[in-house]
Amino acid sequence: MSEGDGAWDEYCLADFQSGMVRGEFSSRGLVEYYLDRIARVDVEGPELHAVLQLNDEAQELAGRLDDERACGQVRGALHGVPVLLKGNINTADHMTTTAGSLALRGFQPGHDAALVRSLRKAGAVILGKTNLSEWANFRSLHSSSGWSGEGGQTRNPYALDRNPSGSSSGSAVAVSANLCALAIGTETDGSIVSPASACGVVGMKPTVGLVSREGIIPISASQDTAGPLARTVADAALLLAVIADGLFKPMPAFGHSLQGLRLGYAPALADFLPAVDGIMESARQTLAGLGAVLIETDLMLPASLVEAEFEVMLYELKAGLEQYLQTYNASGTIKTLDDLIRSNQENAAISMQWFGQELFEQASKKGGLDEPAYISARETCRKLSREQGIDRVLSRFRLDALIGPSGSPAWKTDHILGDHFLGGSASLPAIAGYPNISVPAGFVQGLPVGLSIFSGAYSETQLLRVAQAFEGATMIRRKPGFATTVD
Repeated sequence: MSEGDGAWDEYCLADFQSGMVRGEFSSRGLVEYYLDRIARVDVEGPELHAVLQLNDEAQELAGRLDDERACGQVRGALHGVPVLLKGNINTADHMTTTAGSLALRGFQPGHDAALVRSLRKAGAVILGKTNLSEWANFRSLHSSSGWSGEGGQTRNPYALDRNPSGSSSGSAVAVSANLCALAIGTETDGSIVSPASACGVVGMKPTVGLVSREGIIPISASQDTAGPLARTVADAALLLAVIADGLFKPMPAFGHSLQGLRLGYAPALADFLPAVDGIMESARQTLAGLGAVLIETDLMLPASLVEAEFEVMLYELKAGLEQYLQTYNASGTIKTLDDLIRSNQENAAISMQWFGQELFEQASKKGGLDEPAYISARETCRKLSREQGIDRVLSRFRLDALIGPSGSPAWKTDHILGDHFLGGSASLPAIAGYPNISVPAGFVQGLPVGLSIFSGAYSETQLLRVAQAFEGATMIRRKPGFATTVD
């Protein structure tokens, strides 16, 4: 097979490393392959709009890593492997960091985010940056996931008129469409696991704090985290081990047995679409067949928790975003949330052609993080998501983890009415700051749906064990076909 006809599609890290060890291809060859595929699939062809910009140093970096390999120096599983980063992550190269917004067009922080330094140290090649829901989907209640003023609308690779979900839209689409080996996304509430589900890949939101958030444009100090997107659970685990910079070790080689593990499920979080109910029932049967004990629980998402989370995010957006801008853009004209609001108004023909910025406007009216309203909302979030939520259920039912649907099949992209979310399991672990992994679980009319597996803080190894066993037993993942619409 030639390097231009899908020779390396669906390769995992073990395949890349063994191929380079045998001399079948080089890191530079991989970079050139993905650059060509991005041109043919993302820019032309299906026009996925998953990639915002490319790193003009990628080929040179790959060449250096090839030289290291030739001298017997291999840094690990990521050595010479091309990785894409979400467009809200700082890099100290010629690429900009914009969160998809025209307000930060041209902004170069001149500084690698901590996780980028870890990737470079591990030998990964930073290939470019991906499109995203502008400002990580916290600008308007009527936004379209995967749309940004800078990058336009990202499209779902399984049906081009469908939405990829977000906000890590481009990262999930790029991995699914084989535009890169691996990608990094970020999540505040669903922004990794939801697009992973909608695009048929593995996505993991780690425990908040496991991966450094330094150098990432923020929304919420209590919920933000970066995490891996990959085509296999093993690759997601290896990527997580790198960006966690020693705080998480690569998982041991598990077998497929889950004998004796107690897994809870919550009907209150899953009852939103009969077709998804069927996929979840099949997933429970698969897990039971692997030896797990499945237990129905009373876990739910209270309306008061949703309201408190929203209040917390408004306060933390203002505080975190202004701190980021004043730290990395001190010489620029955009230093406050009000500056961003004015810039969007000045660029309204593009920036607000589909939806407004009412969340920015609400956040701009908030005070500091010492205000009683913020402190009260934050305490409500902790109490209802942890001690009266996930922690209570784990303890009461003696569970190792919980499972549920990651989301619905992808909805049609709609720039008039915005997103059409039906449901999912992301919010409780997101608000609690606990880990959550989505793994492909089935298809509805050709559209992927993921299984979410979540538990208490720092339970990543346990979640990966369950996810890998499920993946091995089902092998649900299949390449997207770039259909125009659902047949």
